Amino acid sequence: MNNASDPTEEPRFEEFSDLPPHERLALQSGVVMRLGLALLGSGAGAFRVKDSMSRLAHAVGIESHRGQVTFTEITTTSFANGTFRTEIGETRRAGVDADKIDRLREFVRGLRPGMSVEDAHAALDEIESARPLYGAVANMLAAAFACAGFAFLNKGGLVECLVVFFAALVGQATRRQMMHRHMNHFGVWMLCGALGTLIYTSFVTALNWFGWVDHNHQAGVISAILFLVPGFPLVTGILDLVRMDLLAGITRLSYVTVLLASTGIAVWAVSASLHWDVNPSVGPELSPVVLNLLRILASFIASFGFAMLFNSPLKVASAAAGIAAVTNTGRLLLVDHTAIVSQAAVGLAALFIGLLASLLSILWRYSRVTLSVPAVVIMIPGVPLYRALTAMSNGEVTSALAQVVQVVFVVCAIGVGLAVSRMITDRGWAFDQDTTRTRRIFTDVAAR
Repeated sequence: MNNASDPTEEPRFEEFSDLPPHERLALQSGVVMRLGLALLGSGAGAFRVKDSMSRLAHAVGIESHRGQVTFTEITTTSFANGTFRTEIGETRRAGVDADKIDRLREFVRGLRPGMSVEDAHAALDEIESARPLYGAVANMLAAAFACAGFAFLNKGGLVECLVVFFAALVGQATRRQMMHRHMNHFGVWMLCGALGTLIYTSFVTALNWFGWVDHNHQAGVISAILFLVPGFPLVTGILDLVRMDLLAGITRLSYVTVLLASTGIAVWAVSASLHWDVNPSVGPELSPVVLNLLRILASFIASFGFAMLFNSPLKVASAAAGIAAVTNTGRLLLVDHTAIVSQAAVGLAALFIGLLASLLSILWRYSRVTLSVPAVVIMIPGVPLYRALTAMSNGEVTSALAQVVQVVFVVCAIGVGLAVSRMITDRGWAFDQDTTRTRRIFTDVAAR
């Protein structure tokens, strides 16, 4: 029997100091890259990725660590033991896992100098072995309830909400199966957008044919595919730009643009084939008290559903939904009863969301991003965005440009509100901080 050790096995810690300097650095750099790719694949922003890698690099003995992050790639250079190593890593998983982001954040916060590479790998193994918090049925229902809540917030009635619920349920089930097979995201979003649109239009057309409803339910088709809006990468992309991580922000927002374009093409193709007009809804006639109570409920449900889609724990989902219920209803009241423009109201709401998320992140172990993104994502103007794409496809350039300008202003207002809240509550955002200076950053124990 051959008792020789496998050359591919990682050396034990007691053997680590006996390795040549370049081999020690290769192991140190490798575990740092692994952490960065885990964060990037979970949807974390560029600043968190670089900051976390720098902290781990210092903990395992790397003297200086520099990193460059895009949406799918990381390039690092590490200096230690009188030598250096440059490494390139790539992740093709462009997903969102809020629970993993928080687990990795806790791991980074607990780092101390002198950590072994073996211990770091063991901790990352434990984090990456965690299964998703929700199964297939819960995931599908989360998307369905979130879109139904969106339908009411977009002035939909009972019929729209019910049909949107079913269309989003089937659409999310299809997307989940395709994503598990690692299919191209552009094709997945296009197919699921067409499927959700087709299901909604078919149901409403059948109800009209039987005479059970009137023809005032066209705009609900947009709510049926709002589960496809890439809210998490959109928000983190904006924050990347604010932090001057331009390469990461531009590539992330390019990914968002591609997905929105593919979905918009699908919506236009189906609606144009069926001669379906995406006109604004009038909304049900309700008393102000009932209307605002239902807005609170719909905002809570929509945000809670998106938090579940991001794989947030129930405690985080409930907190984010509670923040959204208060701030989004307040935003709508401001628009209804004051002269404030909608984008200014969105900016104020995003500011308060960021401040509340910062307060809760101090009390709990969860990060601000996992608390704030589900709350702000329900303010992303999906309806005017898809109306703009439909109008552009139909040659209605003036109408399309008006809708695009509205979308851009609202999205910018969300980014400004969150950025200002970060600068108020986090010194690392208020002052420019160099993530390559690992020793100074490691001693900065402020939670991020």
